[in-house]
Amino acid sequence: MALVDDRRNEMTFFQKVRNTNWFLIVLLFLTAGFGIAMLYSVAGGKMDPWASRQAVRFAVGASLMLFVAFVDIRIWLRLAYPLYAIGLVLLLIVEVMGEVGMGAQRWIDLGFFNLQPSEVMKIALVLALSRYFHGLNAEDVQRFRWLLIPIVMALVPAALVLVEPDLGTAILLFLGAGALFFAAGVLWWKFALVFVGALGAIPFVWDRLHLYQRERVLTLFNPERDPLGAGYQIMQSKIALGSGGLWGKGYLLGTQSHLNFLPEKHSDFIFTTLGEEFGLVGGLILLGLYTAILIYGFAVAFRARSQFGRLLAVGVTTTFFLYLFINIAMVMGLIPVVGVPLPLISWGGSAMVSILIGFGLVLSVYIHRDIPIPRRPGLDPT
Repeated sequence: MALVDDRRNEMTFFQKVRNTNWFLIVLLFLTAGFGIAMLYSVAGGKMDPWASRQAVRFAVGASLMLFVAFVDIRIWLRLAYPLYAIGLVLLLIVEVMGEVGMGAQRWIDLGFFNLQPSEVMKIALVLALSRYFHGLNAEDVQRFRWLLIPIVMALVPAALVLVEPDLGTAILLFLGAGALFFAAGVLWWKFALVFVGALGAIPFVWDRLHLYQRERVLTLFNPERDPLGAGYQIMQSKIALGSGGLWGKGYLLGTQSHLNFLPEKHSDFIFTTLGEEFGLVGGLILLGLYTAILIYGFAVAFRARSQFGRLLAVGVTTTFFLYLFINIAMVMGLIPVVGVPLPLISWGGSAMVSILIGFGLVLSVYIHRDIPIPRRPGLDPT
């Protein structure tokens, strides 16, 4: 693919500042502020051990987001495949010498920061698939031979993450890739074939799940079967959510979380803490913030002139949606517990930084929305 610079489309720094979607940035700051306030609450009204470190991580992530946003989108197109290769190498390293925690081998100790390579891959995969489909026309997308490469690009990292084991992130990678296939124009009946194939593979997958993963699935249908074991988390989560009522018990007054009945109250189950303290109204306010972010993300995709920009914005925004949908459905007992954090709210550095870098790419798409990007000879230049 020829990647030709067009200097007539170069933008100055001040033009980029003027073109930035500052309202989307404000929404991201408000949501992260909500999260820091909740981490302050679950620590019993203290900044340590979570809220202060989360604030530092957000400051670092926000700085990276603005840096990524101001980089020309054509540079991100060039870096898409190298970044994907780096993500794969990191996933291989974590399999060999990764840090083990909570029964999983997911992190690389960098001394000052525990890097989770699967979070890097979430963004790298979106970049790589966006670049790949940018180089295809509508007829190519319908031909199976052109789909083999992106299918492999999605399955390899998902399989490596599944081995860690991290079922939730593997599902996110798979579904996020599926969204990009759909946005690129792959016909619906091919997704139906994949769905039927997935149903047929259930017995095979079930036999290879870890015991605790099977328990989580069985608990979904009957949480009372093991109330002090596999069903404990979800039963406590439902009790906390229900006790919040319409307006909640009040900030810093959540009993289930502060008396340590609720496991992982600062990470995967932080939405439960929010529901207990701020009730249904607080939950809806947070969902309103998320909805506004999603609307802006997809609006950026519609506004982009280039296919690469459109797919990149759709991929990042869909991944963000999958994060929050799976987390909230999980804590409400609608799907099995799979260990997916609530974006911008849950404790966790890698997830926070990767989400903000992802939105840095969305902002870059918006800033450079009118710049055409060469595809390949014979195709429309955008």
